[in-house]
Amino acid sequence: MKGNEALAEGAIIAGCRGFFGYPITPSSEIAEYMARKLPGLGGVFFQAESELAAINMVYGGSSTGKRVMTASSGPGISLKQEGISFIAEAELPCLIVNVSRGGPGLGGIQPSQADYFQATRGGGHGDYRLIVLAPSGAQEMMDYTIEAFDLADRYRTPVMIMAEGTLGNIMEPIIVRKPEEKSYDKSWAITGCKGRKPNIINTLHLSSEVLEERNRHLAAKYKLIEQNEKRAETFLTEDADIIVVAFGLMARIVKKSVMEARKKGIKAGLIRPITLWPFPDEHFKKAAETVRLILSVEINMGQMIEDIRLSVNGKVPVEFYGRIGFTPNPEEITKQLLLLAEREGF
Repeated sequence: MKGNEALAEGAIIAGCRGFFGYPITPSSEIAEYMARKLPGLGGVFFQAESELAAINMVYGGSSTGKRVMTASSGPGISLKQEGISFIAEAELPCLIVNVSRGGPGLGGIQPSQADYFQATRGGGHGDYRLIVLAPSGAQEMMDYTIEAFDLADRYRTPVMIMAEGTLGNIMEPIIVRKPEEKSYDKSWAITGCKGRKPNIINTLHLSSEVLEERNRHLAAKYKLIEQNEKRAETFLTEDADIIVVAFGLMARIVKKSVMEARKKGIKAGLIRPITLWPFPDEHFKKAAETVRLILSVEINMGQMIEDIRLSVNGKVPVEFYGRIGFTPNPEEITKQLLLLAEREGF
């Protein structure tokens, strides 16, 4: 399956029955797949008149307790930011997919990871965070989507999957696994008149005391997420002198570069953040005790490097290598590793 189709099928397997969106490449296959599948499953597919309308439909759909989602790219995600902030404050679980395109502006549909800041810093107004997962293949596009819905329900929070356009359109074999059935408390949902106290979904708090209480409540939840949900993959890091950091599709390319550098006598390793937020800083704190250099490889002009530097707290130098509109090839990265090793004398 294509990565985008695998993601959409994963959403259906997870029980998603509402998709609200507006087409934009390179995410459009997700909407197309859901348009074909959801009506036959008793679900709802709605192409809204705009991205603003779509995200507010997600707000409404999620408030009923159903699993719902939207998908977009770059400029479309920017237009959704106000609604995402509303959803986060209202504590409504949902899935938001960003199959990234290059930017700023309209940019292009070439591979890009330029939305890292937007995804990991909230993007909209106010004190809120999103759980952000970065798959590296079509199988993970499916698996992480299923997991994203569970995380959203567990913490009552929007979860974002961030993928590159290439990953959305790459075609790979998929193993479909039926997930374990889980139940979550949805007593907060708006489900009609049932002879109980009315449920109210609201984000306006005119009282300073109530507003502060809400923000403290959200901050405590985000702290809990940071404690429980940091995830990363490590590869050949135990004896590494130099560690390369990459996420998403880029991590697969870097893995080959690491193996090639090893053949040339350079002890290289890889740390691949799976959760972009919460950022897996413990892996970097541990690495900083033994490695001599860290290289962040990104398809942007240098965004994740800030989180890496914060994690190592000055204990080890952090370098950057990135491209825009191009995906660096393994030989290109291996060359960078050799140049750094020669410069540093190891």
